[in-house]
Amino acid sequence: MKTSTPHDITLLLAAWSEGDSSALEKLTPLVHAELRRIARRQMGHERPNHTLQATALVNEAYLRLIGQEGFAWQSRAHFFAVCAQVMRHILIDYARSHDRDKRGAGALHVSLGQAAAAVEATNAADLVALDDALRALEAVDPQKGRIVELRYFAGLTIEETAEVLKISPTTVRREWRRAKAWLYRAIVEGDGHES
Repeated sequence: MKTSTPHDITLLLAAWSEGDSSALEKLTPLVHAELRRIARRQMGHERPNHTLQATALVNEAYLRLIGQEGFAWQSRAHFFAVCAQVMRHILIDYARSHDRDKRGAGALHVSLGQAAAAVEATNAADLVALDDALRALEAVDPQKGRIVELRYFAGLTIEETAEVLKISPTTVRREWRRAKAWLYRAIVEGDGHES
């Protein structure tokens, strides 16, 4: 059996965009493992006893995406970035609907983790706070918001993020550092103003 390449996935995405439903059938098994990895990454930011599981998150995202015929997928990285965005919105909707009454109760437990220096949401209130801060960042600097979404939620590399956004890896690195600092100030210090 031939191993698929990123190019194969990109070709299938292009065919699916053009309305070829058989391309979606061929694409699904090729991307399933990566979608589960993204879902596990996103679920890793949730509390351990979260009732929504990674498989359910993949399935819900898949159901939302199969209606996207005609969507112009730019590349494999673009597809996974959109999948991560869909999963993020599913989790945010879930958190808002299940923990609305807990929002604002107690202190937020948010850190910048030295390895990735990324903001981590450890419960629904934290995830909602992160989403609120990210929306505020997107309002003042859409590019930084997209970089956070692609790097943190989708788990894309610097190079993959640069490819999706059509900017240089150096710009991604610089903006990623600034975005993390902005989010930290917005969540922990309550001050998200651009400096």
